[in-house]
Amino acid sequence: MQIGDEKILTMDRDAIWAQLCDEAKEAVQDEPLLGSLIHAGLLHHHNFEAALAYRFSLKLASGEMSEQILREIADQAYRTTPELGDAARADLMAVYQRDPATHRLLQPVLFFKGFQALQAYRMAHWLWQQGRRDMAYFVQMRCSECFGVDIHPAATIGIGVMIDHAHSIVIGETAQVGNHVSMLHSVTLGGTGKADGDRHPKIEEGVLIGAGAKVLGNIRVGHHSRIASGSVVLHDVPPCKTVAGVPARIVGDAGCSDPSLSMNQLLETDDEV
Repeated sequence: MQIGDEKILTMDRDAIWAQLCDEAKEAVQDEPLLGSLIHAGLLHHHNFEAALAYRFSLKLASGEMSEQILREIADQAYRTTPELGDAARADLMAVYQRDPATHRLLQPVLFFKGFQALQAYRMAHWLWQQGRRDMAYFVQMRCSECFGVDIHPAATIGIGVMIDHAHSIVIGETAQVGNHVSMLHSVTLGGTGKADGDRHPKIEEGVLIGAGAKVLGNIRVGHHSRIASGSVVLHDVPPCKTVAGVPARIVGDAGCSDPSLSMNQLLETDDEV
């Protein structure tokens, strides 16, 4: 089954799984040496959730926690909370739509640590909501060790989120990230001291956060705004604006209605050369 790009972006849940399986079969033909990896990761499973549970358990297993135990946890989570699978599908489509290096749906599932780390966070957050906080902390620890991504399991993250490259991402305990947000590597959503309580940023829908940006404190970044790479944001950002600098200041409008989808990070200034 060959599906054009526009159709992929609007596929339903069954069509996404069918497309993944078709791509997996093609990949095995193209690179037989990856046959066992692709069969184990995709073709052996009966649905997307089962494949995600397998990947989660395989990547995060260690001498301290077996793959079987983690697989049982993930299977239970996907079985009892269908929203987890739907969030993963939205995240997958976000990567496919926004990352020009993504040419097939199977790439994020098998190879991209940003997508895989985000699904591991979702599992940790599910455990946190179930009151299984020590197990949630274990998943957070292993996600940090395996992917270089440290997201507190109590943080809340919406759907359709893309974390590109994902190296050195840090998201604190009381942080909130809205739907359809895009962020690049080395982003920190952190606090400003040792005080307890609500102390981390609130990122509204459709925000684009550039590489190396630091957003600190209990502040709010308005919907469909842009944070330029390397910026340090210490104060609220109005909706649909671009901020840049250390400390960050408003330098203009966001430039388009959906910066997190366009991924345009260029700042247009009068003195451009």
